Amino acid sequence: MEIEKKVSIKNFTVNEKGKRLDIFLLSSLFDFSRSHIKKIIDDGNVKVNGKQISKAGTILKEGDVVEVDVQQPKEISTKAENIPLDIIYEDDDILVVNKPQGLVVHPCVSTKDGTLVNALLFHIKNLSGINGELRPGIVHRLDKDTSGLLVVAKNDFSHRNLAEQIKEKSARREYLAVLEGNLPDNCGKVETYLKRDNKDRKKISVQSEGRLAITKYEVVKRYEKCCLVHFSLQTGRTHQIRVHAKFLHHPIIGDKLYGHEEKGLNGQLLHAFRLTFVHPRTQKSMTFECQLPNYFQDYLKKQKEICEEE
Repeated sequence: MEIEKKVSIKNFTVNEKGKRLDIFLLSSLFDFSRSHIKKIIDDGNVKVNGKQISKAGTILKEGDVVEVDVQQPKEISTKAENIPLDIIYEDDDILVVNKPQGLVVHPCVSTKDGTLVNALLFHIKNLSGINGELRPGIVHRLDKDTSGLLVVAKNDFSHRNLAEQIKEKSARREYLAVLEGNLPDNCGKVETYLKRDNKDRKKISVQSEGRLAITKYEVVKRYEKCCLVHFSLQTGRTHQIRVHAKFLHHPIIGDKLYGHEEKGLNGQLLHAFRLTFVHPRTQKSMTFECQLPNYFQDYLKKQKEICEEE
């Protein structure tokens, strides 16, 4: 199976000085991942003022002309696997799936197969090629132990459009989570800077610098020792809701990385239950919802019973 092929030369003029080449391209090629941009630079496919540049940290000057040769993606080497998919919606351009807890979205250093991408390659004929051969069709991600809705692009046209909606914050991603204890306020907004933790590289932490992260929250229901909370993302940073829940001193139940392991759970009680975006081709607004997984509902049922016994 092949991902959609794309060949093009892109030219950009730098309008401010002192910016790194990789950072400039990340902001200019909004639908390219950081790793994809690094590979393009490393492979010698970038020129500045006609001179080939292979260092991502090259500092640009105002007025520099940056030329990027976006090469054809190779045939996908990731194998197709017959892993069941819970498909919520599908047409010629997009696919909306309900990802189960425990499923990694795409292959990485620690996980070579058994991912959502492996499943997509088995079930879907065409996928976009913007994110390369390891992440075909993947516009946005969910953590391994976070369940819920993801939209997948079947072609580059759809991928670019959806990526732009996410960048411009017109696409809405909404989550439900169970937090330890009870939040003091019924609703609020967390606005911080997030960065890779200096001591534990597996973690993201709130720091004085980094990437801006904004999360809105509203308590849906309170129980004796926990609360069900609705979260909506204003930005899409790695582990954003999980880190912000910890920042509020009420980590997500079952989050082993930012809280503690919960007996009987295989991961955090965090579910992407609603996804809203404009269809790339029809330009019609679409909203999808999926119910909470059984283990999530069972946990809430137990909390309700505890409250009723009091």
